[in-house]
Amino acid sequence: MATEWFIGLNPILQALIATLFTWFVTALGAGVVFFFKSINRKVLDGMLGFAAGVMIAASFWSLLAPAIEMAEESSLPAWFPATTGFLLGAFFLWVVDKLLPHLHMGFPSEEAEGIKTGWQRSILLVLAITLHNIPEGLAVGVAFGALAADLPSASLAGAVALAIGIGIQNFPEGTAVSVSLRREGLSRFKSFWYGQLSGVVEPVAGVIGAAVVILIRPILPYALSFAAGAMIFVVVEELIPESQLGKNTDIATMGAIVGFAVMMTLDVALG
Repeated sequence: MATEWFIGLNPILQALIATLFTWFVTALGAGVVFFFKSINRKVLDGMLGFAAGVMIAASFWSLLAPAIEMAEESSLPAWFPATTGFLLGAFFLWVVDKLLPHLHMGFPSEEAEGIKTGWQRSILLVLAITLHNIPEGLAVGVAFGALAADLPSASLAGAVALAIGIGIQNFPEGTAVSVSLRREGLSRFKSFWYGQLSGVVEPVAGVIGAAVVILIRPILPYALSFAAGAMIFVVVEELIPESQLGKNTDIATMGAIVGFAVMMTLDVALG
């Protein structure tokens, strides 16, 4: 009974609520800065690995697999929409990565990427996290938007599982960015504020993703695989390299394995 109100909502509203949840978990993670000024490097590397594992699993189980299944109903080869969307998603993030000024955690300021600016190091750190929250919000939004197509491969349980998985990995991300900002000398409140702010982009991307696939149903398999390509780009470009900086390779790797297993279990069990 408690979930009937959610089931009856328009998929765009469902996407908004789901991505507000993922943002809220980011804020919870950022709130850790009120209790700790720093975080053990081994713990941080394990968290980053975990986030990478969740995103890899979500990219296949929640996005690429449904995209391929949907494409089988069209006249095109089943691999075409998934491959095309995947490559476009990765290319889109590559372009944004080259343009948006940002700095990955653990790197010196002179290694900031994107268009050169005089922005503070703290802002560049927040923008780095914001960058890979875009495909996360987009993925959740597209998953809920797919419900309007009334296809067997698109289920509410699967979309909810994806939102839960993204939310879980957002907690360590929020913690990582807020604690990093605290180490940069920002106050606890400012560190928390900017940490949670990095997740605000998820509801925006979620609503846009849901609305687009509802309005233009034929692009649905492309949109699902687009989100997957963008997420994998983030994993390979950012999360994995950052998790290896502290040389805690085994911890980061096992974190990724556990993250993958958690997301796979959520998707299979609920979807």
